[in-house]
Order: sequence, then C-alpha cells, then structure tokens
Amino acid sequence: MEKLIVTSFYKYVNLYNLEIFQKEHLDFCNKIGIKGKVLIGNEGINGSISGNKEQIKEYKKKLKSYKEFSDIKFKDTESNYHPFRKTIVRIRKEIVTSNFNVDPTKTGHHLSPKELKKMYDKKEDFVIIDARNNYESKIGKFKNAITPNIDIFRDFKKVVPKISKYKNKKVVLYCTGGIRCEKASALLIKKGFKDVSQVDGGIINYINQYPGTYFEGRCFTFDARLSVETGNKEISICEKCHKPCGEYTNCANIKCDKLFICCDECKQEWYNSCSKNCRNSVKIRDLSKIN
Repeated sequence: MEKLIVTSFYKYVNLYNLEIFQKEHLDFCNKIGIKGKVLIGNEGINGSISGNKEQIKEYKKKLKSYKEFSDIKFKDTESNYHPFRKTIVRIRKEIVTSNFNVDPTKTGHHLSPKELKKMYDKKEDFVIIDARNNYESKIGKFKNAITPNIDIFRDFKKVVPKISKYKNKKVVLYCTGGIRCEKASALLIKKGFKDVSQVDGGIINYINQYPGTYFEGRCFTFDARLSVETGNKEISICEKCHKPCGEYTNCANIKCDKLFICCDECKQEWYNSCSKNCRNSVKIRDLSKIN
C-alpha cells in the first residue's frame, strides 16, 4: 500500500480578507481530498495536512500560486494512514499562540541543518535550547539540549530568566518545524540575547537530511501518529515494562485520555490503557478505530 505524505508548513506574512480565503481554501482542500488542519490569521498561515503524492503535489502548487506564499517551505514525513480525521481551516488571532508581544519577522539567524551538524561535528561552543513542551522533549531532543519544563508554548517566556546567563553565548533554538522558534527567538532578542539562531525548518528538516546523527530519540507530532522515527536510538522508556520506547499513546478510557509512553506489546496487554482502573472502564473507546 502506498504511503501517505504528511506535510507541514508556515509563513509569517500579513494576510487580509481572511473570511474569503478561509472559505476558498477549505473548499479546495475538500475538493482534492486532503485532510489536516490549517490556521490562518493576520500574521500568516500555519498548517499540517496529509494525502497521497498527487494530492500533496496539487496542494503545494495551489498554495504557492498565491504571491504571499510563493516562497513557502514544506516539511514532509510519511504515514501508513491519515493522521487527521477531517479537514479544518480556521481563523486565529495568532497562528501559534504565544502572547509574547513580539514581531515574528525580527527573529534570529536561520541556521541550516548542514550548519548545525557542522557545529556539532567541530564541537563548537554553543547552547542549544528546545522551544517545545516537556512531553515533546521527553521522547526526543538534540544532543546536549536544554529542555525547559513547560506544558504549553505560552510558558516559554517564563524560561527566559532561567537562561539569562546565556545572553552573551551563541544560542540555537529549535522546535518541530520552526514556527515556534520564530517567536521564541524574537523574544530572546527583545530580552537582550546577543547571538540567537534557530534551526531552519526545525527538527523535521534536520532529520530528513541527517537522520541518526545529533537528534536523539523520536520527534513528537501533533497528529494521530504522535511521533515519527529519526533514525536514532530511543531515549525514553515504556511506562509499563520499562524497555526502551519512544511511542506515545492516548489512554483508551475516554474519560482519562492520558498521553503516556507505551510499547506495542504493552498496548496489547493493557488495551491501550494507562492503568488497571482505566483498562476495566466501561468507557473504553473502540480499539479498532485507533490509528
């Protein structure tokens, strides 16, 4: 069976007539049969969609036909199934919620995966900081990265005082696809950091070019897959059997829905549940519909 392509993209650019674009874009997505979620706002666009090779090709061509998105970059991964249940195009105040009050165009230097790998290879002196949430970095991170203990991206601003000692160091930020780093790097620059860079295209762009190198573990994704392989060893363990594992699952107890790390064998044994109480719950969702 042909694998599906999951592509993510974003661009900070001034957009207008959002209601018109929303309707036209949703109609187009439904017409060609792709699934996923696209957020639009006056500050730009942020999306992740899935489809077969031809559908994704057609979508990319359509989006690039708008002058505002003619140079937009796409990051592709593969999936055995649609990781999205439906197609959503929504208008948002921010295409990634931060409440940072920064200009997302005044960001750090965009560091290519090649440049980052070279810095690691040469053992250069730099500080690399994860701009993602704690549950994301738990299953995967760049080597020697600082991984802030935050539950949501809005809390990254609380991290700044804790890393202020690096204001005069070379700082590299990263996230999944780059969109959070645009605002995170702008925030650090606003707070007086002197040398700020961000990994261009994020983790996805890096592992597509250099799998099995300096990104350790798996990369978390905000879709039904929950993570993708990176060509490197696992850095986390199954919460049941404690064997190396980087796969997340949602508890099958609908009232619980806890996100936890669990290997395939334990998923079967525990019926995708996080505890005995949840395994015996009458609110267990239909396992045949999972993935």
